[in-house]
Amino acid sequence: MPLFALGSAQALAQQAADSPSSGEIVVTAQKRSESLHSVPLAVSVVSGAALSAAARPSIESATQLVPALNFQKSGTTLNQTIYLRGVGTATFSIAGEPSVSTVVDGVVYARSGEAFSDLVDIAQLEVLRGPQGTLFGKNASAGVINITSQMPKNEFSGSVEANYFEGNEWRVKGAVNVPMSQNLSARFTAFASGYDGNIYNIATKSKVNGYDHVGGRAQFLYNPGNGVKIYVAADYHRNNDNCCADVIATGPLTAAGLPSTSLAFNALPTPKGAKTRMINQNLVTSTQEDGWGISGQADIDVGSHTVTSITAYREWNNTEIRDGDWLDRAYVGFNQLHDNGPQKSNTFSQELRLTSPAGKTFSYVLGAYYSRAFSERIFTRKDEVCTATATAPSGVLIPCGSSNANASTFPTGTADFGSTFNNFALFGQSTLKLTDQVRVVGGLRYTHDKLDVFHSRSTTLAGPGINGNFDQGVYDTGVSNGVPFRTGISKDNISGKIVLQGDLSRDVMAYASYARGYKGPAYNIFFNLTATGTNSIAPETSDAFEAGLKNTLFGGKLTLNLAGFYAKYHNFQANNPDLVAGVVVTRFTNAGEVSTQGVEADMSWRLGPDTTISGGLAYTDAHVVNFYAAPGAAATAIIQPGTSLAFAPKWKGSLSLDHRWRTGGWADLLFGASGNFQSSQLSLFTPNDVQRQMGTIPAYGLVNLQGGLVAPSDKWRVVAQVRNLFDQAYAASIINGGPGGSYRYQIPRDAMRYVGISASYRF
Repeated sequence: MPLFALGSAQALAQQAADSPSSGEIVVTAQKRSESLHSVPLAVSVVSGAALSAAARPSIESATQLVPALNFQKSGTTLNQTIYLRGVGTATFSIAGEPSVSTVVDGVVYARSGEAFSDLVDIAQLEVLRGPQGTLFGKNASAGVINITSQMPKNEFSGSVEANYFEGNEWRVKGAVNVPMSQNLSARFTAFASGYDGNIYNIATKSKVNGYDHVGGRAQFLYNPGNGVKIYVAADYHRNNDNCCADVIATGPLTAAGLPSTSLAFNALPTPKGAKTRMINQNLVTSTQEDGWGISGQADIDVGSHTVTSITAYREWNNTEIRDGDWLDRAYVGFNQLHDNGPQKSNTFSQELRLTSPAGKTFSYVLGAYYSRAFSERIFTRKDEVCTATATAPSGVLIPCGSSNANASTFPTGTADFGSTFNNFALFGQSTLKLTDQVRVVGGLRYTHDKLDVFHSRSTTLAGPGINGNFDQGVYDTGVSNGVPFRTGISKDNISGKIVLQGDLSRDVMAYASYARGYKGPAYNIFFNLTATGTNSIAPETSDAFEAGLKNTLFGGKLTLNLAGFYAKYHNFQANNPDLVAGVVVTRFTNAGEVSTQGVEADMSWRLGPDTTISGGLAYTDAHVVNFYAAPGAAATAIIQPGTSLAFAPKWKGSLSLDHRWRTGGWADLLFGASGNFQSSQLSLFTPNDVQRQMGTIPAYGLVNLQGGLVAPSDKWRVVAQVRNLFDQAYAASIINGGPGGSYRYQIPRDAMRYVGISASYRF
């Protein structure tokens, strides 16, 4: 559950989201509330209602609604990634940052994993595409997801909502506004949800890939007038997910991708590609997570200007439990590999802004920002390894501990590693009116980064996936001394943007922009760190160009926004498959230069007061320009120029229709239909042609239907829906390194047809 912090802009955003018939969408993409039509950058807006109607109110579900947005699903939330326009940072490192920043009511999330909890009680979600570092900071080199929440109202009111979906998935939520005095209002929200899962585990005789979530939030808004608003919020959430199991979805394969044989498949369910729905794993891959936060925001008018202060503190604890052998036990030739990696994190941030009045000849936003983000992970890997006895039969899968197996050995190692990011920045953006129709927008940001890391691994017995001791002594002399290895780096950067913006008519605005993007330095700090991987990873920079048209036509009924873009990223920070201690992992490096270019369209058409068609379309060409081999890697470990980036489909689109039939009776009728499609996309970013071919997710499309009843006063509604009407199976990601050279699939909830019903009541 995110932490929410309010400024006056968020109240306007909520009003726009609650009243779609007004025809105007208000966003805070430039740190002040403005009409979407007037903002000179590509922004997609998803209302809280639309997100709530999705499979699950989350960023993962938002990818079905925003064509430029993509998502890499992984075994745990620590390793999941957001991509915009084909650019994102996927890494297991504790010392790497995302390329797409998540900002919840002005509070920047330091780690991408924090953004994947349920998004409950939000007003709207804005997706800002392209580098946004000038106003949003260094971890916004590919874009920003800017989330605004429902705010307290100074009246006694509230709502309750319940959802139930086939497969025993359920959600309940309640929110209440409480006026505490003439100037003080509060809002209290609580939620719970659960799901059994969509994969059957033979070993445990139970479903997996489910979840169990609870959380709540308290918000207080003090508005005494005289240009003063103070907002304080606190939240807590607890997630217990038995998600997400790697499904062995192909048979054993040779390095050339040809069918092979492997005794391990005697213990595995029959692989059926994206239709595989069974596993046989004796450890349930899961995530245990809890987090809480508190924030305060003050908006104070000083003359004609507004001073804003946002102070936030968050703690986020995430434990990854992972079956890394994908079998029900250890066998001869197939060792058992189990991981347990609790991580504790905390972040303090402080932002100060001075905002001038809007609409003047010269207007501006000036600010300063500081954050400290600390993370520590204690990661333990345990193996079981055995060999066959001299008299053991051949061609038979032999369990460890059986009479045909020699005594097992139990390699194990524990690593304690962490990072501290300190970031300080000064920023400003201004708008100069050259004429009533022409404006120039310019911005600069000075950033100072300081990153410190440490690592110490103690290994009882080395084995598959477990290197020996690593610490400062090993790094310096090759002799372990138990003292953690430490290193760090500091960097300064100046980035910015310039935009030329013009009103071609009252209803058409055009803009052209250049932005210099920046993402700070990193290290590849993970469990199996060795001396060859201790080098710093240089900051990632980008040069991005964008041109667009914002069209509001037919008296405001049709909004059509178009954008064309080109961006080149230098010292691109990316993961590359690597073999460490005999286990396939990904290696975080400066991969070289990549580019992304394309065109995008967002559309919303109100055919009438009760009928709306909306959608979007994106064409994206994101590929390698010049690839660098990782330090110490083979010369053949080069991804060829022109190779597509991962999770960057060439084509992606969405379309939805919502209609309300006002019957004049006790209930109106609701009808909705939505669809989304995407062309094939690469899941494995690797120099190996065969692995890329096997790791490509084929094109697919989904269709959803809903219908229901709603009170004429909107006090209650009951809606039934069918998701994935045509039962389209697909994988959310494909990974190599399974038993016998097989490939592992992540199968999402929406990869099968299911039905559900929701009911809500407002008071």
